[in-house]
Amino acid sequence: MSSESICHKCNEVITHRIITALGKTWHPEHFACKDCQLPIEEATFNIHEGEPVCSKCFLKNYSGKCHGCKQPILERTIKALGQTWHEQCFCCDGPCRKPLVGSSFYEREGKAYCKNDFEQLFAARCAGCTKPITENAIVALDAKWHRECFKCKKCANPITAATFTVEENKPVCTECTA
Repeated sequence: MSSESICHKCNEVITHRIITALGKTWHPEHFACKDCQLPIEEATFNIHEGEPVCSKCFLKNYSGKCHGCKQPILERTIKALGQTWHEQCFCCDGPCRKPLVGSSFYEREGKAYCKNDFEQLFAARCAGCTKPITENAIVALDAKWHRECFKCKKCANPITAATFTVEENKPVCTECTA
């Protein structure tokens, strides 16, 4: 008793050349793309829903497009900000343009930023030193201050008490007003 190979598409016995793929057997002319129906003659092919797909149809119909460069993604992808990216295209939208793969990032208005650029572009600025405030701030005199920058106008010591006076919109500690 011989074991005959049956074509997955036409259910006929295969007597000459045979293609074995996806756990099935096919006549070469019946091993075709599920989308364009053309025979797949390439050495490699793609699979969608368990059926063969030629490379051209796979690129056109199934591969994601990179949000950055708008080209098909055929390798590893990054999913971020509700989009899909090539690893090399997911970069800081700030001045540095550094890749953000494998690092944390900050989002603002649908754009990704590295920590440094985000702070430089968007963080509140200290009324004392004008540098970004990235941690707790003192809010006083209609401004934000680093704790160490909220200093007495006269003696330059940090003001730690809850009470102080104001001269020319600058804080003055209680010791200097006494």
